[in-house]
Amino acid sequence: MQVEVETLSIELTTISSDKRPVFITGNFCKWLPDLEEFRMTMVSPGEYQYQFPEDLELPSPLEYKYTRGGWDQVELDRFGRPYGNRVITKLEGVIQDNVTRWQKDITKKVDYSPIVEVLSEAFEIPQLNRTRRIHVLLPHDYHDRPDQHYPVHYMTDAQNLFGEGSEYGNWKIDKSLTKLAKEGKANVIIVAIEHGGEDRIHELSPYDNPKLGKGLGASFLRFITDTLKPHVDAKYRTKADRLNTGIGGSSVGGLLSVYAALMFPHIFGRLMIFSPSLWISQRVYFDTIHFFEPFETRIYLYAGGKEGANMMPNFTRFHEMLENQRFGYNRVKIQASIDPKGEHSEKQWSKEFPIALKWLYSE
Repeated sequence: MQVEVETLSIELTTISSDKRPVFITGNFCKWLPDLEEFRMTMVSPGEYQYQFPEDLELPSPLEYKYTRGGWDQVELDRFGRPYGNRVITKLEGVIQDNVTRWQKDITKKVDYSPIVEVLSEAFEIPQLNRTRRIHVLLPHDYHDRPDQHYPVHYMTDAQNLFGEGSEYGNWKIDKSLTKLAKEGKANVIIVAIEHGGEDRIHELSPYDNPKLGKGLGASFLRFITDTLKPHVDAKYRTKADRLNTGIGGSSVGGLLSVYAALMFPHIFGRLMIFSPSLWISQRVYFDTIHFFEPFETRIYLYAGGKEGANMMPNFTRFHEMLENQRFGYNRVKIQASIDPKGEHSEKQWSKEFPIALKWLYSE
């Protein structure tokens, strides 16, 4: 039976990051998957629309599917399985559909680069009465896997971590995450917090120092635990428990991560501690003596032999104290890495980052 359509429109919502065109196909066009006259119009990222011509005779019922230009790029259900034919029996009005997953075009090269977003240009830090730019690096296929939830790793000094880096160097974690993704080892959301420039040491140090002044690190950590983390958990598909929440940094950022391990074990179960500035206060060793973690925890420690005369003695002392405190508790895993030729630099931490991330979250 053939029916002359009056007005039939279809609105589609799908993944905004996928820039491939969308076509509608069905029993009205012999199921050809990429006819230009049935290409949908993008009205905004992830929002598409198509209106059938009024003079087009459509079969009733009308059966159809969506493609990205071929049967090797057809729509899938939310579990990644083939989607059945869609059916319209009333050939007028507006039909609203949603597609959460698409079959990839296997002839195209997969981009494994992380998806970099700016969470906020000026995120409020009420604990310090200031604002800060915060970045989020999502796994490359985050939007293609709507049922997947991810661990979250918070990191300091975002200016030095990815992209163009800064005058001090670049960890190139975006490059490392791309390589790890090819191994299936990058299923972690990275939240990178920019430092406060001249206020960096004060913000990140959890201890006071006679020469440097008051340390605000405890308040900065409260910002992460009480303000930033709830926001991230609400906005993204995260695994919010402590075992899937980590923190990491280098130098004074490494010292902040030490403090997080000692004082916030109920929040952070994965610690990435690079070249910690243990010289800032002897109190860190007193706090370490009282370290006791009854839950599973992973701590990755790194230091270089060319980071100054005090680095290795302080690092060794701290490591030994941690090992003594966890003695008999196999649920606390500690991995220590030392490069005798390692310097206090972003270049060195760039080499260590993928090793640490893989050990913390993929082993």
